[in-house]
Amino acid sequence: MLKEFKEFAMKGNVIDLAIGVVIGAAFGRIVDSLVSDIIMPIIGAILGGLDFSNYFVGLSGAVNAPVLVEAKKQGAVLAYGSFLTVAVNFLIIAFVLFLVVKAINQLKRTKEAEPAPPAPPAEDVVLLGEIRDLLKRKTV
Repeated sequence: MLKEFKEFAMKGNVIDLAIGVVIGAAFGRIVDSLVSDIIMPIIGAILGGLDFSNYFVGLSGAVNAPVLVEAKKQGAVLAYGSFLTVAVNFLIIAFVLFLVVKAINQLKRTKEAEPAPPAPPAEDVVLLGEIRDLLKRKTV
């Protein structure tokens, strides 16, 4: 059983998948930082210095804190600013993946579009052609 597991784990596809997951996690952190530290502050500055991370609606009367972290301690909140940030993260990741898939598909199409070099004729076809040519010369 251990031998079978080792063979499975060492197959190329499993290792490729593991590498993809690690790279994907790192890419997710980069996108999170891009959205949280660059894009959302710029949008906030354009809209008058708004901080989207603290956009929320208290769902109970006990919630009166101006900051989301404190408001969550007081009761249930609808944190739509956090949702907006996550939605922007998703859109960026989806767009990047779209570009990657588009590039891969374009590479596949260019490989398919290239005509394959003509295959050399088989030996029997060459031999039959030579026989035909000899018979033509003999009858002329």
